[in-house]
Amino acid sequence: MSEQEISLFVPGRLCLFGEHTDWAGMYRTTNSKLEKGMAIVTGIQEGIYARAHRSNKFVITSDLELYNGEVLECEMDSEKLIEIAQKGGFFSYVAGVASYINDNYSVGGVEVCVTRMDLPIRSGLSSSAAICVLIARAFNKLYKLRMNTQGEMQAAFRGEQRTPSRCGRLDQACAYGIKPVLMEFDGVEINSKVLPVGTTFRWVIANLMSSKDTIKILSDLNKCYPFAESERETCVQEALGIDNRCFVKKAEECLKNGDPEELGRIMKRWQENFDRKVMPACDELKAPVLHEILSDPIIDNWIYGGKGVGSQGDGSVQFLVKNEESMKALQKYLEKEKGMPSFSLILKPGQTVKKAIIPLAGFGTRVFPATKCIKKCFLPILDTDGNLKPALMIMLEQLIEAGIEEICLVIGDDEKAEFERFFEPVSRENYEKLPQDKKELQWELTRMQHKITYVVQKERKGFGHAVWMCKNFAGDEPVLLMLGDFLYKSDINQNCCEQVINAFKEFGKDLVSIHEVSLDEVAHYGILSGCWDDENESVMDVQRFVEKPTDDFAKEYLGVENRKKEKKYYATFGQYVLTPCLFEELDRLIKYGKPTEGTEFGLTAVLDSVREKYGLVGYIPKGKSFDIGLPEEYKKTMIAFGKL
Repeated sequence: MSEQEISLFVPGRLCLFGEHTDWAGMYRTTNSKLEKGMAIVTGIQEGIYARAHRSNKFVITSDLELYNGEVLECEMDSEKLIEIAQKGGFFSYVAGVASYINDNYSVGGVEVCVTRMDLPIRSGLSSSAAICVLIARAFNKLYKLRMNTQGEMQAAFRGEQRTPSRCGRLDQACAYGIKPVLMEFDGVEINSKVLPVGTTFRWVIANLMSSKDTIKILSDLNKCYPFAESERETCVQEALGIDNRCFVKKAEECLKNGDPEELGRIMKRWQENFDRKVMPACDELKAPVLHEILSDPIIDNWIYGGKGVGSQGDGSVQFLVKNEESMKALQKYLEKEKGMPSFSLILKPGQTVKKAIIPLAGFGTRVFPATKCIKKCFLPILDTDGNLKPALMIMLEQLIEAGIEEICLVIGDDEKAEFERFFEPVSRENYEKLPQDKKELQWELTRMQHKITYVVQKERKGFGHAVWMCKNFAGDEPVLLMLGDFLYKSDINQNCCEQVINAFKEFGKDLVSIHEVSLDEVAHYGILSGCWDDENESVMDVQRFVEKPTDDFAKEYLGVENRKKEKKYYATFGQYVLTPCLFEELDRLIKYGKPTEGTEFGLTAVLDSVREKYGLVGYIPKGKSFDIGLPEEYKKTMIAFGKL
């Protein structure tokens, strides 16, 4: 793959709860008494894979049989693209999105080659939305358009609206990847957030090998809006409104708490309620094949619950299964006894972080000559509990409180004995002199000792090199990286480490904690820019990462606009979550590349490389950092840190 070429994957999507509530929620623009629509949607393992690079035209190619060797090649001319979009068919979707992008952004063309597609079409899994999101993402990444996930969803939706197809607003949730997403539909507004998953959930989705008339279903149900004129229409509005919201909120709790058995019961109750209140409005929803398979007593042995998919009707069915063995048995039964092909969906808890790294090998030049007799990380700090502790002890306490089980300290040559002495028990004579609360601190140090691994950095080749030396410690797990000359105090009950770990569990990508700095401070930090991926402006889709830029460069290229259209600047906060992908890039750089920061290997360039290939998340913890690496800052930390 060339430097200018990117790889793309967008999955199909499955609506777990809340079918039809996307368009129903749009009627709030006419009838504000209607309930907001609400749905839980997830990406699936199957999807569309492609490669893309810049071009002077808009070109779509593929070697897949599905496309019969057809090629789309068109000038980046909105009128010509819309003409293609309005003809219908596969190329209409991609042309619709390209025309929307061309109308709203300054771009050239792209050439996209669809290399693989294992997503079933016409099965309620939104293959059309997946290709639309893929095209929007190709433009976004290749031309650095700074769209966040919701921006890509919007471009995909607006593009598909230019075709004869009429997709729903929930279809573009596939932009989030294989994660459950809670979506709320209030008129033309959409709010969405990724949901946490407390345990492994397994679904089987089967093609009922029958047929349904989606256009008739939508036509009949839309007749019930915006104002109900009969008891039947009132029932439809209740089912897709207040009833659905109640079911969805309960389902959200089940996902979070890891309760598949209760989630299965909610699936059954949702379907029963839909059948009782919505089915009478459309004969197509009687769906005899769907209801026969849902009531099959043999299938009941393997599942917690089941319901229809998409617009309902005899299209597809979803089952929440009990375990992996049940999943295999159900798929075999459906295939052999019912002639229904199926695939599985597995949602797993976000990968947690159990390991941490703290680089401590630096000499501490800026606090010399104090560092002739004491390591910088052992400088005393008055903690909030009233005890005077070495800074390192406060760092370790916060890591352990956040659930970290193994901690790697990167130290200099001949420093191991100094660290080991710190953790060792004091003499019996001195121990007996300690008051009980201080004895407990000694026991805490002893327990910490068993969590510590040491890596010796004999040659000081930079921050990136220090992290690289921990690659064997990290193994194939994500690790929390914490700077050794900063302390952190949280503004909420979770400490900053725990907040960062939880953010990683939600997004699953390499993550950098960030905080706002003024323009005249940017030259001292690694500065990140991008676009916000949440309403609270705390999660950033990072699109640029520059080490210590000039004020002029930052002002021109690195400002991030907030809702008020004010330009802000964001620097590294000092805590990172690094995945095996980062260590692979770092290993390649150090073994075969050149130093990135003078004679040293930095981490910023590697993080930026990971960003280009896999994405990078910036996250603002609710808290403050305290510097112990500069004399004046250390003085401020001594005064301020211990205050409650």
